[in-house]
Formats: sequence, structure tokens, C-alpha cells
Amino acid sequence: MWIGACASAIGTWMQLLAQGWLIWQLSHSTQLLALDPILQTIPFFLFSLVGGVLADRFERRHMLMCSQFLQMSVALLLTILVGLHVVKVWHFLCCSFVAGIAQSFGGPAYSALIPTLVPKEDMPNAIALNSIQFNAAVMIGPMIGGWALHNLGDTWCFGLNTLSFLFPIVSLLMLKIRYLPAKTGESILTSMKQGIHFIRQQGAMQGLIILGFCMTALGIPMRTFLPVFADTVFHRGSDTFAMFLSFSGLGSVVGALAVAGLGNVNQKGRIALAMLMCLGAGIAGFAFSHSVAISCAMLFFTGASMMVVFSMVVSLVQLVVTDHMRGRVMSVYNLTFRGGMPVGNEVAGWLVPMFTAPTVFAVNGMLLMALGLYFFLFQRRVANL
Repeated sequence: MWIGACASAIGTWMQLLAQGWLIWQLSHSTQLLALDPILQTIPFFLFSLVGGVLADRFERRHMLMCSQFLQMSVALLLTILVGLHVVKVWHFLCCSFVAGIAQSFGGPAYSALIPTLVPKEDMPNAIALNSIQFNAAVMIGPMIGGWALHNLGDTWCFGLNTLSFLFPIVSLLMLKIRYLPAKTGESILTSMKQGIHFIRQQGAMQGLIILGFCMTALGIPMRTFLPVFADTVFHRGSDTFAMFLSFSGLGSVVGALAVAGLGNVNQKGRIALAMLMCLGAGIAGFAFSHSVAISCAMLFFTGASMMVVFSMVVSLVQLVVTDHMRGRVMSVYNLTFRGGMPVGNEVAGWLVPMFTAPTVFAVNGMLLMALGLYFFLFQRRVANL
């Protein structure tokens, strides 16, 4: 299952690289270039909570397979259009929206499926290893995609992504575990309200969701704005940006491996909060740095810290929630976690021209440190998990 998800993630990054390049070549419009990822994210906000309800009502493996088939069909359609040289920008935009719909239903099903594959005590290891595939894809996908785009042509990037979906589909077909949900006559809206009510009853769950949102809103934008630091702070080119991205991704992989190696440790809440403050310190250190070497070290440190926080928080969410509520609760967590990225990027994009990138991200780092300290000293529910 892990290998299939990793292959699919690498293929997706290959397509994203080629898709962005073709949109720019066809339109030379920064607005359309930015609109493409936005259209892929919008369905997640619209349908993710519904997807969580369905993940608690239907066989999660089947839902995930349908999501993979739909995404593969979209990739195949783009492969044909690009190969025939008839593709237009609106084709990419429409396909991104459809792929986003598939992900908004497949995401909750995937998150809810993981706990059924491993024993409860091995949950942190499974989540950490699952996190590796994302960061490995971030590092490997663009590299392979760049090589394929240059040497094989853009059609191959879409074609290879189409083939990559066969790996998770085959993995899902091989799974023997089945989820048999209890029959219910409740409406989807009622089930959604039950999930939100469950979260409100669990004080620690609210804290974990807040941490997930703040971590992505204040931490992820630094990776987005690495080209700004490479250009305006260090006055370097794309090679420095690529090096920054590589060190950040490498740190994430090392952090995930560390969590997987630790196994089912106690006091996960305290570890998550401590590493959240380390993440804030690393972001602030990167913002203040005027040395490429120190900046690379800070990016490695922040990448590792972020992955430890992410793995611990997701582990706690999975351990606290009951199985019949898992799809709904994970859809809410994923919505806030994923929602933090565009919010943080938008706010940073508005503030950076006014106050400079180092100033904005130094403040972001200090806010993360303050947030971790607050949960340590005053809001103890997360620290006691």
C-alpha cells in the first residue's frame, strides 16, 4: 500500500511540473498559473466533510479505489490531449477541479483506512512512514519530471502519471481487510453535525486541530517563499532555491524516519509541542540567517521538526477518535490542516511586500514558539496526551 501511494505521489508531482510549464507556455499568465492549484484545492473545502461522512458509511477501500480511478482517467485524458497537441488551458483547469473532487472523497477514506491496516501500538510508525512518501515525492517527483520533460517530452510526464495510479489500485485490490459500517438512516448533514459535536466534546481534539491549522498556516509558507529568499536575500539563482528545497525535503524524510524508529512512545503531546517550538525557532533562525550554509541547516532542522509534529499530532487524532467517527473527524482535521496552507500563503503574500520576507517569517516562527508555550503552560489537554 505504501509503495503504491509513493509511486502515485511521484507521478502526481511529475504531472504538476509539466502542467505548470504548459500553462505558462500557452498563456504567459501568472493569474492562470496560480488559478490551477486553487481549482484543485476548492473541491476539498466543498466536499471533504461529505467525504468524511461517506467514509463512515461505505467500504473505505472501494471509495479510495474510485478516487484513484477518477484521477487516473483525468491523467489519461490530459495525456491524449497533450499528445495530440490540442490541449488548451481550460482543459488543465477543468481537470484540476475534477481531480480535486476525487481527492476530497479519497482523502478521508485513506486517512480512515490506515488504522485498519496496523495495530494501534504501531500507529505512529505507520503515519511516519506514510509521511515519508509525500516528502520523497516532493524531492524525487520534480527531479524525474524535469528529466522526463527535457528528454522525453511533456506527453510522457502525463502518461507516466497515468500509469502510476495502477500501483495503488493493485495494492487496494490485494487488501483483505474490510470495513463494515453500521447501517444508518440519518441524513448526511446530521452525520456531519455528529462528527463536529464529537470534536467539541473532546477538548484535546480541538487543540490538535488548532495545532494542525497553525502549523501549516505559519510553517508551510516558508517553503513556498524559498525562491524569494534565494533571490532577494542571497541574490542567488535557481540552483540555490533547489538546494534549499532539497535540504527541507531531506529534513522531513529524516524526521519521519526518526518517528518511525521511536515507535509508540509515551507523552506524544509533549513531544509534539516541544517540536512545534523547535519548528518556530528554526523558521526564525532561517529568517535571520545571512549565510547559505546556516540557512540550509535551518531548513533541514525545520523540515525534521515539522514532520515530527505532523506525525505526532495525526497519531494522537487517530488514537483519540473512535472508529465509527474516524472518517468524519479525519475529514475535519484534514480540512483545517490543508486549509492552513492557502490561508498562510495568502497572508504571507500580502505581508511580504510590506515588511520583507525575513521579517514576516521571523514573526511566524515566534508565533509558533508562543503557541507551543501556551499549550504547555495553560492549555494542558494536549500536553497530557
